[in-house]
Amino acid sequence: MDFDFKLPGLGRPESSRPKRVAEAVKNELTLLLLQQVADPRLTGVSVSRVEVTPDLKQARVFFTVPAGRESGPALKGMQRAKGFFRSHLAKMLNLRYTPDLLFFFDNLNEEMQRIDSLFRQIEKERGHEQS
Repeated sequence: MDFDFKLPGLGRPESSRPKRVAEAVKNELTLLLLQQVADPRLTGVSVSRVEVTPDLKQARVFFTVPAGRESGPALKGMQRAKGFFRSHLAKMLNLRYTPDLLFFFDNLNEEMQRIDSLFRQIEKERGHEQS
């Protein structure tokens, strides 16, 4: 028998702390990418969102690259700078454990552009059908 622990009165309510930590991690990484990172693979890379696990031990960092650039080199650059990022986060954020950083390319913008172009194509086809 499965229990739904999200029902009122069962278990602990969802904490807002992971969201606050995620926002702080995002802000610090954004500043680092803009000001202190010297790796040319990370030029123009921006952090789109960060998701932190409820125990604050892992942070999934989603990043985007400028249009027309490959995400592979940027991912390797982010993984190479992981230690630098974590040590900076340990200094700046007052946490018992510095979250382990996992990097993912965020293709949300590409997906939105693809869907937008599909809608434009459908609109164009409907315009031809009506005339």
